[in-house]
Formats: sequence, C-alpha cells, structure tokens
Amino acid sequence: MNKPLAGTLLALALLGVGAAPAVAAETAGEPAVEAQAVDFAGTVALSNCSGSVVRTAASQPSDPALVLSNGHCLETGFPAPGEVVVDQRSSRSFGLLDSAGSRVATLRASKIAYGTMTDTDVSLYQLTSTYGQIESRYGIKALELNDARPAAGTAIKVVSGYWKRIYSCDVDGFAYLLKEGAWTWKDSIRYTSSCDTIGGTSGSPVVDAATGKVVAVNNTGNEDGGRCTDNNPCEVDESGNVTVREGINYGQQTHTLVPCIGPGSRIDLNRAGCAVPKP
Repeated sequence: MNKPLAGTLLALALLGVGAAPAVAAETAGEPAVEAQAVDFAGTVALSNCSGSVVRTAASQPSDPALVLSNGHCLETGFPAPGEVVVDQRSSRSFGLLDSAGSRVATLRASKIAYGTMTDTDVSLYQLTSTYGQIESRYGIKALELNDARPAAGTAIKVVSGYWKRIYSCDVDGFAYLLKEGAWTWKDSIRYTSSCDTIGGTSGSPVVDAATGKVVAVNNTGNEDGGRCTDNNPCEVDESGNVTVREGINYGQQTHTLVPCIGPGSRIDLNRAGCAVPKP
C-alpha cells in the first residue's frame, strides 16, 4: 500500500510541485474536449493520508458532506479481510485545501459511514458540516463521484492533499484481482508509470482530467518487485496467472459507491445497485 504516514517522514524538498492540468487529446473528426482545471480545491489532508470531500450528482446542499479516503487510512487501523465498518463514531479532523493547496479550514467527522479493505480499499467519513456550509464558508465545492466505470487510456490526476502534489498519467488498464499480503481487491485501476505515488498519497482522489470527476481512490503500488506481499501487490488474471509490475501504482474504482449513497448522504448497503461488501 502507499503507506499511511504517522507524521511527516519525508522531506518536502525531495518532492516536485503539482503538475499542470493535462489537455485531452483531439481525435480526428471529433471536437476537442476541453479538460477541466484539476487543482487541490476540495481535497483534504488527514493525519496520515490524503482524501477529498465528495458528493454524488444527487447530493443536496443540506446533506452532510462525505470525505473519501482508503480503508487502510482509518484511525482504527487496517480492517481485517472480510471486515466492513459501518456507522462507527469518529471525531477525526481533516484539513480542507483550496485550489492553491492552502489549508483553509479544519473539518470534523461525526462518524465513519463506511470502511473496508475487502474487494476494495475505501473509507467514507460523514462530516458535521453540510455541503452548503462548506461552500458558503470557504467557497469550495465537493468533488463529484463519477457513476460510470472509467476506460483504459483515460487521462487522470492523482491529487494528494497530504503532500500537496498532483500526479498526471493515464489509466493503463485494470487488474482482475490485485493481491497484497492478506488483502484482495477487484477490478483495480492500473496507472501508467508517471503516477509514481508514494506514502501519504493513500486516499487521494483519482480525477478524470477531462470531466473533473472522481473515478477512483489511490491506494497502493509495487515498491520493489515483490510478489503479492505487503507493499508489493501482484495482479492475478481470470486463469490465476500472476503478474508483478515493479514500480507501478494502483487505485480502487469508486463508481461502485454511488448507488450506495442515498438521501441525506446516508450509506444504505441495501439500495438498488449497491454491490460493495456488507458486514
């Protein structure tokens, strides 16, 4: 996993600055798609990871806001294989960033609405603030979760609120299964090599550069060529063949969360179309 950090363990001077937004390529015979300006607005810094304030297309200003991160970033520790956390009280704080990456507010959770490392690696915190309050007080809108599966070749940005760094690359493809130590994730997004994410980028939103919508949450990478071990995930295809891609990083798709988010930001695992793991 892109390890969560207990503190600032790496010198910021070693890191590059955020990359400029990419412009979608023009296809012959089709009009060019104007890329959205992807910046830090709506992202958050956790104590050990990155995250983002997210909503669905149906979310209302009066709904409690949700923060997206990884299951392995939960303050309660890594959920065990098969474990699903729902509606657990939390008072965790998040540093809200503006477009330039400056911290403009501290947001507070009321609960862990959902969290797991089974089939995916995701957490959703419900905040004490609504979407409307965050926008009116700080001028920052939540990032929208795309409700469709991304395609290979999609230009993406991995936006780390922890490091205030933006990585630019493409969706290289998908791993049928991604195995890392005790955990297995399904249909993971594989990045092209320029998204060389590091510890602390866990939980970063993976944003479609053309639409500005969130398509995945960043979670892991193969650090030194190990085979299916901690910090060295491997890909397993439908026939059981194992592939190791040293230095390549991955994210977990988030379109699967959209059907599970009901009115009032309530996570309802029994809603039609909700297929994420249940307790």
